[in-house]
Amino acid sequence: MDLISFKEKDISKKECLELFLDTENFFDILKVADDIRKESVGDTVTYVVNTNIETTNVCIMGCKFCAFGKSKNSLEAFKLNSEEIAKKALLAKKAGFTEVTIHGGIHPDVDTHFQVETLKKVNEVTNPFGGIYVHAYSPQEILNGAEVAGLNVKEALEMLYDAGLRTIPGTAAEILNDSVRNEICPLKMPVNKWIEIIKEAHKIGFKTTSTIMYGHIEQYSHVVEHFSILKEIQKETSVFTEFIPLSYLYENTPLYNLGRVKDGANGLYELKLYAISRIFFKDTIKNIQVPRVKLGTKLSQIILKCGANDLGGTLMEDKVSKAAGSTYEDASTELMENAIKNIGRIPKKRTTLYEIIK
Repeated sequence: MDLISFKEKDISKKECLELFLDTENFFDILKVADDIRKESVGDTVTYVVNTNIETTNVCIMGCKFCAFGKSKNSLEAFKLNSEEIAKKALLAKKAGFTEVTIHGGIHPDVDTHFQVETLKKVNEVTNPFGGIYVHAYSPQEILNGAEVAGLNVKEALEMLYDAGLRTIPGTAAEILNDSVRNEICPLKMPVNKWIEIIKEAHKIGFKTTSTIMYGHIEQYSHVVEHFSILKEIQKETSVFTEFIPLSYLYENTPLYNLGRVKDGANGLYELKLYAISRIFFKDTIKNIQVPRVKLGTKLSQIILKCGANDLGGTLMEDKVSKAAGSTYEDASTELMENAIKNIGRIPKKRTTLYEIIK
């Protein structure tokens, strides 16, 4: 395999799969990915000062990879109203955060009107202090919100856009293969619906992230299929801001408790997936993020040498990862800066849209 040629050429799905199956050239693959990263985005490593606002842990999806969701009647169930969400956003603004990510379980009573009301409340309380950027509502949240409100997805997206929302998390993608989805999240939308919502959002003017959740029951071929779908969407719309691999955290999840999986991704798979994503996407999706809150600082530093160029967010209040078993703490700006400097790279704060904050 001519790995050096992969620095320039647009590799095929077949070649991408061959990279995953290659056990002889592991470190060479990582080196090629890092070379492409350096050529594409240089030695800057970005991060965002943000916090999650988890709006509810009630969820009707019953995903087998998740340990966060509760039934509506559970004693542990909670649901914030729009005023409570806005109050958290104001506290984040006053604490110096530039972004809040608003998301939660798929609550049966939450509709588009509530989502719009929440956006307006957040803007109302934060605008006197300069405002805060809101990144909110996955495609699944948008779909269910629209259905509860009696709207179609286009109408729901237009209402959210008119309320000031500009970026959407590209989550609920998990693995973009229906056979896998039918086993790990059978109640979530099928692949074609996820693609439809993402493309409709892009047409309206939203930017979105793109994600994959790996390390559970997927095969390499499913990952390659997922990569290919994202790349085709990006070639058509050019509005994915980043690619974020999300490592499956297994310890408290039904997949693990039922014996369907023994653990999550091993370290070699983690490194190879990031490296191959850089080789496959190159400049098509320039920013590849390491979510430090899921992987920890040390592994994240290694992955930054394997093709990634962003360390994610400070992510206070990441209840979803912690419910699944993450032991990693929220990060301060100092921790993020030191983690980047200690591997010889240049830290830069960024906005949600990857604009550097001077």
